[in-house]
Amino acid sequence: MVSELRGGATVIGTVQDVSGTTVSVTLNADRFSALSFINGQGYKIGQIGSFVKIPVGYVDLYGVVSQVGASAVPENAQTVMPNGLRWMTIQLIGEGYRSGRFQRGISQYPTFDDEVHIVSEGDLQAIYGRLDKQNHLVRVGHVAGSESIDALIDINKLVTRHSAVVGTTGSGKSTTVAGLLNVLSDETRFPSARILVLDLHGEYARALGDRAHIFKISPDERKPNEHRLCIPFWALSFDELVRVTFGSLPSDGKARNIILERVQAAKIASLAAQPIVGVDPIDVTADSPIPFSLNKLWHDLYCTEFGTYFSAGGANSGDPATWAYEKDATNAKLVGDAQAGVPPRFRKVKNVQADPEKINYLPDPLNIRPQLEALGARLRVSRYDFLLKAGDWHPDLSGAVTKTLSDLISQWIGNDRPITILDLSGIPSTVTNDIIGNVLRVLYDALFWARNLSEGGRERPLLIVMEEAHTYLNDDCESAASIATQRIVKEGRKYGIGAMIVSQRPSEINSTILSQCGTFFAMRLSNATDRSHVTGALSDNLEGLTSMLPVLRTGEAIILGEAVGLPMRTMIQAPPKDRRPDSQDPLVCDESPPDESMTPGGWNLKNHLAPDYGYFVRTWLQQNPTPPSPEKG
Repeated sequence: MVSELRGGATVIGTVQDVSGTTVSVTLNADRFSALSFINGQGYKIGQIGSFVKIPVGYVDLYGVVSQVGASAVPENAQTVMPNGLRWMTIQLIGEGYRSGRFQRGISQYPTFDDEVHIVSEGDLQAIYGRLDKQNHLVRVGHVAGSESIDALIDINKLVTRHSAVVGTTGSGKSTTVAGLLNVLSDETRFPSARILVLDLHGEYARALGDRAHIFKISPDERKPNEHRLCIPFWALSFDELVRVTFGSLPSDGKARNIILERVQAAKIASLAAQPIVGVDPIDVTADSPIPFSLNKLWHDLYCTEFGTYFSAGGANSGDPATWAYEKDATNAKLVGDAQAGVPPRFRKVKNVQADPEKINYLPDPLNIRPQLEALGARLRVSRYDFLLKAGDWHPDLSGAVTKTLSDLISQWIGNDRPITILDLSGIPSTVTNDIIGNVLRVLYDALFWARNLSEGGRERPLLIVMEEAHTYLNDDCESAASIATQRIVKEGRKYGIGAMIVSQRPSEINSTILSQCGTFFAMRLSNATDRSHVTGALSDNLEGLTSMLPVLRTGEAIILGEAVGLPMRTMIQAPPKDRRPDSQDPLVCDESPPDESMTPGGWNLKNHLAPDYGYFVRTWLQQNPTPPSPEKG
């Protein structure tokens, strides 16, 4: 790695001041031009973000140019201005060795009058590596300004050390993620790749559909790779379940304790009826992912809270035979239907002294009437079917299910395609945060306990891609999604679980989560607050590079961190146009002249199809942009 060119065209200046990893350099006075030629190739001197090297013995120290000109003159030299304004400030980032090895960090520092050299294309190729030499490297594009140099990233460190893709709207962020996932899911190189995408807006089915199974609220039955999204409630921990079903419970804790005991008892009874090999009922808790009937629990609690009973004759108020049900026209009792979520109807309290028929409420209520009414409504409406009526995972009143938890995990991370997309666009926004947290917690727990098995993350790591992360990984540290993600980014590396955080507002992401990301794909960021959060999360002193973020082109990223030898400004290789995420800007005005054969769209096309707002409203009511029944009417 140490260059044999110690002088001549490669020398551009000398070290004058060293402060930690910041080095002040004066440019040589004989450099009348800012352009230098090495082996017939021209190099601009003093470009912000460009690299330089400082030979120190048998080691080359590498740094990035962060300031040039008057702003780079050290304070103690501003009065005398030696060398005029021909100064540069360099941030040291790593060192290279004669063996060809490059490492981040500095073991020694330069001193006065050490020569500063241009980093040539040959040096960059040695640092960044070659695809045909190292199997763990993957190509994601090319270095900006040097198309001959591949932009290679270390897949080992990208996945297990976590990463973040950040960029403002329109910077090409979603396309970059699609390009990365296309590379990482290449079945030729990585036949056992395992990637799960949390897709909040349904953008990635188009881009990755040929190599992914897609789970969504309203799947297209005509597409074999689309399936119904099911997240069974009984796979959640007790606290998670309470949040998405009952909501806030009375602060005295009585209701919570009774519900916890009933859930645990229901799971134990279900396990006794449908035994699971190796699972002892004595080990079952309210957090155990054992199927049980939430509908029956709700129905029983509803009777306890709303039920009235005939008190004459000393009847036992706990005996359903004594309950005062209303009756329909056929004199049948309106006892409700637990499995359908239909509540029973009880007669009103009647305790008039002269009336021999006395009707009272059941004693000792839990004071959770609003919560039970809200849960009953959720059991009856289809918006929550993905959770409360999860297809083959929905228990009957005895707790029996058609498919088990192993079937669910196998669908998500053990299917025959490298990518699984959980399309969460149809989930009610009020529970999105909780559902994401529940999914992440289930995956973490599963891979944690299976860490020594062939299906575990140590032998076959899992990459979890979290789109629009700022909407659920904000500074609310108590949210389910934030808690689960913090656990993954802090401890997931040991168990083969990696996270890729994707966001247009990194300043809104919890700082603990962002700081654990070892690699950044920083795209155009115009907001100063967002840029400062990215800079603060980096382990290197790279203000010179991050100051370039506002002027990056669409599809261009600065890749920094552990997955690359040196930070590099990169043009990410985008997928073909017909395989990009469904996140492109709508066309307002076509740049080419209108043509009758063109697909209708934009404001300048005259022959637009006759509007059909009946179908328009149908897609809205079905909560499905492409409903399977396109008949008009």
